[in-house]
Amino acid sequence: MKKIISLLLLGITIFTFAFSSPALAADTVNGAKIFSANCAACHAGGRNLVKANKSLNKGDLEKYGLYSAEAIISQVTNGKNAMPAFKGRLKSEQIENVAAYVLEQADKGW
Repeated sequence: MKKIISLLLLGITIFTFAFSSPALAADTVNGAKIFSANCAACHAGGRNLVKANKSLNKGDLEKYGLYSAEAIISQVTNGKNAMPAFKGRLKSEQIENVAAYVLEQADKGW
């Protein structure tokens, strides 16, 4: 019985690490620096100076389907409407770090 439980726990651990989100491994400290240099002009403090109703606050991110690392990575990479694309300006790892930072700050209430 102990062997079965040990194997089950090992399997869960392997599954968790194998399928974890890239945001979990992202560097939010570096994300904060990148955000400050590239995003804060329009999104200081989680606000949106171009479209005030589309802030980076958790409620707005959820409302507009952007409350996930994947959605934020896509938005930052490809841009949309008034937001420019950062593909080519930032490396994918940097964009992942920014996404992790944005989610972390949204959870904290900026």
